[in-house]
Amino acid sequence: METAVSTAPATGRIRGVFLAESLEIGASFDGHGMHVIRCSRYAVSGTTEDQPEIWTAIDFDAPESESEPLAEELSQALARPGGWYVNWSSADDTTVVFRDRVFRYPRGDQAGRAAAQEHGRKCGVPEPQLDWTD
Repeated sequence: METAVSTAPATGRIRGVFLAESLEIGASFDGHGMHVIRCSRYAVSGTTEDQPEIWTAIDFDAPESESEPLAEELSQALARPGGWYVNWSSADDTTVVFRDRVFRYPRGDQAGRAAAQEHGRKCGVPEPQLDWTD
């Protein structure tokens, strides 16, 4: 699901990507100081019945202090059914947000990553889309 973000987040910042199509119709969220780094649209194969075949990826960064409130809002804004997630990393941690569930783990922590991926599978995220960068 993730497009490669070119550099690691600066100290005190988070950096990640979300898909415009992952938001529930009518949903909105506060950007919490979010800066858009890049927008791109591309065709995707291997989507679910509920996912369109063209996605709009929005690469962003935001203050690390806003990670928790941003995760809380996005966990309520993601579309149902739940085959969507948003992810970002700080210098130390990875955050993966699903509808109604947020995972945070130290970057590179395989157990934390595996737990988030298992939840994604239960939500219907196809295996090739469980590819975020820690």
